[in-house]
Amino acid sequence: MSKITVLRLGHRIARDKRVTTHVALVARAYGAHEIIITGDRDDSLIHRIESIVEKWGGPFSARFEDNWRGVIRRFKEAGATIIHLTMYGVNLPDIIDEVRRLWRDGKDLLVIVGGEKVPGEVYGLADYNIAIGNQPHSEIAALATFLDWLQEGEELRKEFLNARLKIIPSLRGKIVIHLESSGSLKQ
Repeated sequence: MSKITVLRLGHRIARDKRVTTHVALVARAYGAHEIIITGDRDDSLIHRIESIVEKWGGPFSARFEDNWRGVIRRFKEAGATIIHLTMYGVNLPDIIDEVRRLWRDGKDLLVIVGGEKVPGEVYGLADYNIAIGNQPHSEIAALATFLDWLQEGEELRKEFLNARLKIIPSLRGKIVIHLESSGSLKQ
């Protein structure tokens, strides 16, 4: 499979700290390789994401970029497919097979989720404007829904490399094991 990168537009420190953190958590847990964040630079946000990866494994990285247009341009020039998640685009069920085929055939994906009002230019730069329902919704929910549909639930079985912590599924209670850096159980 090809790489998935998430581009979070317009992070605002005072308003979006938890939302952008949750976008990053969903991106990582649902199989993306990287998140690029634009807007207000927030080094503590990057530190929080790196701390999660250190404990729960990767590969996943996070970074800030100043120019979202430059990010989109570089991904386009590299041959990636640009996906913008919105409530105004083509409905997800009507387009997912085409996008999934591109991804499985080796096309990297840049998945754009908004924060503040998304500039109209994004709609023109995207290869696909995909609606996750035609009602107002959260960018967190949109990203989770898209990544789940793209991977048909397989991301939920993913094993993360270099994890120090791992949850063992159980019907009742919480079972968390501590692993050595090699991924094996600590004695």
